[in-house]
Amino acid sequence: MTMPMRDFALETYMAKWEFAARYHMTASDAETIRLSELLAYASDTDRQDFENLGLGYTETAGAPVLRHEIAATYDTMAPDDILCFAGAEEAVYVAMKVLLTQADHAIVITPNYQAAETIPLSICAVTGVALDIDRDWNLDIGQIEAAIRPNTRLISINFPNNPTGKIIPRADLDAIVALCRKHGIWLFSDEVYRLIERDPALRLPQVADLYERGLSLNVMSKAYGLPGLRIGWLACRDRDMLGRFERYKHFLSICNSGPSEVLARIALKNRAPILARNRAIVRTNVAALDLFFAEYPDLFEWRAPDGGCVAFIRYKGADGVEDFARRTVEEAGVFFLPSSIYRSDLNPVPTDCLRVGFGRINVPEGITALRNWLTRNAV
Repeated sequence: MTMPMRDFALETYMAKWEFAARYHMTASDAETIRLSELLAYASDTDRQDFENLGLGYTETAGAPVLRHEIAATYDTMAPDDILCFAGAEEAVYVAMKVLLTQADHAIVITPNYQAAETIPLSICAVTGVALDIDRDWNLDIGQIEAAIRPNTRLISINFPNNPTGKIIPRADLDAIVALCRKHGIWLFSDEVYRLIERDPALRLPQVADLYERGLSLNVMSKAYGLPGLRIGWLACRDRDMLGRFERYKHFLSICNSGPSEVLARIALKNRAPILARNRAIVRTNVAALDLFFAEYPDLFEWRAPDGGCVAFIRYKGADGVEDFARRTVEEAGVFFLPSSIYRSDLNPVPTDCLRVGFGRINVPEGITALRNWLTRNAV
């Protein structure tokens, strides 16, 4: 049974508060850098490419030199295995619209980025498999296997997970790939938080490198902290399928921004220092949050997540998480996302959680503002 696409709850809520709140304590991206800082990384050739760029259309698939740099972030991908998009959202939309028909069935991990379930639900039958908050957001592979039907066309996963920060063990990922290979199922893997894991040993390989029907989604927005570039991509070994995606893109953005493609290329060439900086910010902020939440064990159930720069933590106050999130942003300028934003049409999501973001440098200021507010209000 299909469902009409409902409003994107996260974006609707973000539109109200993201740029109005003083302390963005739920941001899903790493700290960004200024254009001048990014250009300081550029070689003379790349800087000249940017400064002398003609502002015409670019190739629908993405500039070959950009796809070369993206392919270099994988173990087995070639430039022709990469298709660029105007951000990750367009890539999700195109992949689901092309891969799925009304006769198909999909399996989606929850909680997740809403588009991962809302778009498939508008096309075909979908089964949700929930991460278990009471077992550190573990994933039950048996539930995925039990959900597979003869017409299952796609399994959609997201690790490090948004909003929980969970990373499944490598053995679990291998088990999912094995199930997909056994049944001929496409595996869509949202990997936008890869490379800012707290422990590099937890880092998972990219699905496109592991599986012939694997689709790896990534973007400059999250780990790289460059959402303003609006450059995302899919990596896949099946070039015929990528060609179908490209033809669907003709009806959407057609092509990306030329200046953004050059800037993304510069960032990818210099990804080591950019990512090291962002990982350092995350480590510092997690340590500060460890200390802060330890002060309020009766209000918050905090455990630092495995990866990414967001966590989904329990709020235990008597006022409830929705009222708490409303009051903190209205009265203290401290912005969190409450559980209702992650409501799923597939299965229950805990109703007492906050999404906390810790990828930006002003997190310590937000902690201070929140502590002062808690002290004043004796929550």
